[in-house]
Amino acid sequence: MTELLKNHVAGEWVAGSSTGVTLTDPVTGEALVRVSSGGLDLAHAFGFAREHGGAALRALTYVQRAARLADIVKLLQAQRDDYYAIATANSGTTRNDSAVDIDGGLFALSYYAKLGASLGDVHALRDGATVALSKDQSFSVQHVLTPTRGVALFINAFNFPSWGLWEKAAPALLSGVPVIVKPATATAWLTQRMVADVVDAGILPAGALSVICGGSAGLLEQIRACDVVSFTGSAQTAATLRAHPAFVQHSARLNVEADSLNSAILCADATPGTPAFDLFIKEVVREMTVKSGQKCTAIRRAFVPQAVLEAVLDALKAKLATITVGNPRNDAVRMGSLVSREQYENVLAGIAALREEAVLAYDGSAAPLIDADPAIAACVAPHLFVVNDPDNATLLHDVEVFGPVASVAPYRVDTAPNALPEAHAVALARRGQGSLVASIYSNDDAHLGRLALELADSHGRVHAISPSVQQSQTGHGNVMPMSLHGGPGRAGGGEELGGLRALAFYHRRSAIQAPAAAIDTLTQTTHPATA
Repeated sequence: MTELLKNHVAGEWVAGSSTGVTLTDPVTGEALVRVSSGGLDLAHAFGFAREHGGAALRALTYVQRAARLADIVKLLQAQRDDYYAIATANSGTTRNDSAVDIDGGLFALSYYAKLGASLGDVHALRDGATVALSKDQSFSVQHVLTPTRGVALFINAFNFPSWGLWEKAAPALLSGVPVIVKPATATAWLTQRMVADVVDAGILPAGALSVICGGSAGLLEQIRACDVVSFTGSAQTAATLRAHPAFVQHSARLNVEADSLNSAILCADATPGTPAFDLFIKEVVREMTVKSGQKCTAIRRAFVPQAVLEAVLDALKAKLATITVGNPRNDAVRMGSLVSREQYENVLAGIAALREEAVLAYDGSAAPLIDADPAIAACVAPHLFVVNDPDNATLLHDVEVFGPVASVAPYRVDTAPNALPEAHAVALARRGQGSLVASIYSNDDAHLGRLALELADSHGRVHAISPSVQQSQTGHGNVMPMSLHGGPGRAGGGEELGGLRALAFYHRRSAIQAPAAAIDTLTQTTHPATA
């Protein structure tokens, strides 16, 4: 029988009491390891994290906690080869796709380690300037941020077992809040191994970092008013979480990142043969195929001027035809598998649903898989659809297929004086009911600024690209720790990262109304909430 991975709770490694769930290689079907959370004393686990892990973290200053993050980065970097091997075996990713998850997580950690080093040897932050409450200036108010005295529970998705952990844990630990992570079962191995390496190295105080692999039953029942929960997953599960007494009755904080029908818009001036057109084509293909399209930020809808629809389809099909699919261990493979046969069936069902109103413009499944058995491997080739009437379409704007699938749709260019040429495309993008990101492509930098503002109300991030930044731009789907990650409406209404903004979720804001001398003392013992 395969190895049973242990959980780390209350400062100890504990094996689940049940046989557990077996994790498999999504390409070969080989059994890898098992996970189980059966029989864990969750009340003790959460209590220990609050009382011991939290107290020990809060005793450290921001600078000291930042130094611990830097030590974690060094430790994890030394073990990168092991993490890459686990990612290939458990997630079916190529080395380049594994880097998005593993190196992306390390980059987020490193960023917050450096950011935290600028916050000073203090235990609280000032939020804004002191404001007088009396005419003689003797009585004032100063807003402060202090770490919440609870735990941060992370319920994470299957597609980013490394980045999903560290992009949340870095600002939480820097804030002085202990972390309990519940990774998605299908790909829990990498998360568990990274946590094990950090815990066994003794970098953090006991109870500061815990991992629970397996089922999530009973976790929310442990949440108290001072705790925070961050969830990444489906909108359906998020709706269930929101109705839980932990949030309805106890008002615990909940951050949600859910489904998102992200868009890419080819601007009216980006005609075939121009650099912006080529950048658009390259990015759509990249977002369809990186991690086999299993990214919450991937491009699902591409809106292009009606006049260039056929040119766009021809260019996309030509590039998609170069994508080889199969076993990521084979150097000839550019795109690996989905994380499981369950996801394989979900993606096929999504493709079948889109066929009801869209035309399949490209089907990569005609090419044989490389070094993989199609009866076993969870490999799906790229599929590109075209929706000729996006105004009357519904599935285009409602169905997210979490795989290498995207749809192209034409928009009407507004040629009236002073009109926004892409106004119709903006309206179509908004049909997604709130998205994590939209990207826009133009040869005119100034025009990008105008269009970005039109999209900002319904998107957590707008990625504006012109030839002037083709070498420096970070990519439509890459979430940088300096930028906000989250989105309104359907995308969950949550916010993560965004530099120091991420720390706000793990702090409580309070207004200190006091005499001038008290405010002076407070100022001397805190640091501005800006780097």
